Amino acid sequence: MTHSRQHELETLLAAMKTTKDKRMYERYQAVYFYLQGYSKKEITTMIGRSKKTIYNYVNAYEEKGLEGLIMGQSPGAPRKLTSEQERELAQVITTQLPVDVGFAAKHNWTLKIIAALIKREWNQTYTLRGVSRLLHDLGLNYMKPTYTLAKADPMKQKEFVEETFPAYKKTLK
Repeated sequence: MTHSRQHELETLLAAMKTTKDKRMYERYQAVYFYLQGYSKKEITTMIGRSKKTIYNYVNAYEEKGLEGLIMGQSPGAPRKLTSEQERELAQVITTQLPVDVGFAAKHNWTLKIIAALIKREWNQTYTLRGVSRLLHDLGLNYMKPTYTLAKADPMKQKEFVEETFPAYKKTLK
């Protein structure tokens, strides 16, 4: 084994030991096995990845070294709304109530209502999870409203919790 090959193996082994990313470990490991003389087909069996994936790892390493194995940011699916539409959506849900934009008797935004608004205004369909992600991307966070009485009498609340409500529950049985 050449000194250069030995150095490459040591570098890969060090990278495998220091990474905390499982996917990066797998990439380093595939190339490590390849440099040790295993065939790409053998590596596919050992690691459990397709032949094409192993070829991609090895080719990326041969072209750019360890840097070639670093994962790029996945672009994901193209956005459904334009930047302008997203800004308009954020403006609507931060400054108006659902009832203000035509949703009957609704005083709180829900993911379902936001999805319906997007469908109505821009003819784009979002899942509830997709709406939640979109809100996050827009710097907004979805929270279920909770209600508290600002001027509630603590003594009356205590009386209700300890006496009135338990008595009421007994009559329901």
